[in-house]
Amino acid sequence: MRYDYLVIGGGSGGLASARRAAQQGARVALIERGRLGGTCVNVGCVPKKIMWNAAAIAESLRDARGYGFDVEVGALDWPRLKLGRDAYIARLNGLYGENLEKDGVELIEGSAELIGPHAVRVGERELAAEHVLLATGSHPHVPKLPGTELGITSDGFFELQKQPERVAIVGAGYVGVELAGVFAALGSHVSLFFRHPLPMNHFDPFIASAVNEHLGEAGVELVANSEPVAAELEASGRIAVTCADGAGYGGFDCLLWATGRNPNVKGLGLESAGIAQDRMLHIMVDEWQNTNVEGVHAIGDVTGRWMLTPVAIAAGRRLSDRLFGGELEARLDYENVPSVVFSHPPVGSVGLTETEACARFGADSVKTYTRRFTNIYHAVTEHRSLTYVKLVVVGEQERVAGIHVVGRGADELIQGFAVAVRMGATKRDLDRTVAIHPTAAEELVTLR
Repeated sequence: MRYDYLVIGGGSGGLASARRAAQQGARVALIERGRLGGTCVNVGCVPKKIMWNAAAIAESLRDARGYGFDVEVGALDWPRLKLGRDAYIARLNGLYGENLEKDGVELIEGSAELIGPHAVRVGERELAAEHVLLATGSHPHVPKLPGTELGITSDGFFELQKQPERVAIVGAGYVGVELAGVFAALGSHVSLFFRHPLPMNHFDPFIASAVNEHLGEAGVELVANSEPVAAELEASGRIAVTCADGAGYGGFDCLLWATGRNPNVKGLGLESAGIAQDRMLHIMVDEWQNTNVEGVHAIGDVTGRWMLTPVAIAAGRRLSDRLFGGELEARLDYENVPSVVFSHPPVGSVGLTETEACARFGADSVKTYTRRFTNIYHAVTEHRSLTYVKLVVVGEQERVAGIHVVGRGADELIQGFAVAVRMGATKRDLDRTVAIHPTAAEELVTLR
């Protein structure tokens, strides 16, 4: 059977591209072997945000006494929370299916294998299309170490039937930091192992230091400059972890690997279609999301570029606009992509770090403005954490090249400031903007 567009992968990016193409009149089929929504909806950002909300509520209950509330907090009913969360995800799965049907996209369930540049096999069916999109996403990486099987990944986090008392998390990127914060806020004792001096090593050092401070304040045991090399069961049935320097840590009833993600390419038939991959097996694409084979495209995690759901959605829609909507110049600009880490408190970031700005424009052209302050929310609370803001500007006009925030509300305020960065705002533009008081956001327009 022949189509205009075959989309392999029913995650956020694939769904968005398939629907946009169908809305523009293309005959589209989407192939998915699992639940619609991919990682983000099923074992990623959506259920993670629900758990983050639960953790934030726990923190608010802790702070309620400072606001005059006589609150008695009982134990968390983890199974009840899981039941409600899973029911919500199931509803989303159904809605995605309904939206595909509404837009006229044919859903084909099964595993897809390329048998040529424009041909795909799904079970006994052979399909063909002028354009094929590879949007198969990624899966958690698990290191090959003795005792690896004793641990779980972020996927397994959402399968936990009860809350663990003591948790070891290996890795301190987005996933490791976020889950460490959730576990700690909900009452688990957490040990976070990471190879560098600070967590979130790829972020601006100012931000990484703030996150490190907040994790420590939350009671997380920070095991920096460490690299676990083995795990084993103790006589008690709990898990012990040994690091490369010989140090041992034990008593864990949950070990979670947060050591990155690998592209979902196994069984996809990339070799038979001649699709080029990099050394990490990501599918290589140009600025238009084209692979090296004409008519074959790729977006999202499988390409290894900005592994964020909104990025995959935006890339997928722009690709369909170009292929089927007559917008010949439509493509995603990967500059100044805003992102949020749902730590406790959250991190918001857009644009270049200070290090990146210096490398691109020269250290003499770069200037930074920073501030640390206590959010007014903490005016009457016993527990207090600082908010950190950093502005990176370049050139005589002090064009804003990067904005980085750690603190309460950072996840919401960074979206608006991302618009300003994309529009080429200068420090003077921010200075001329009237502050909204009292907010954390006003600090970014009053920096001196």
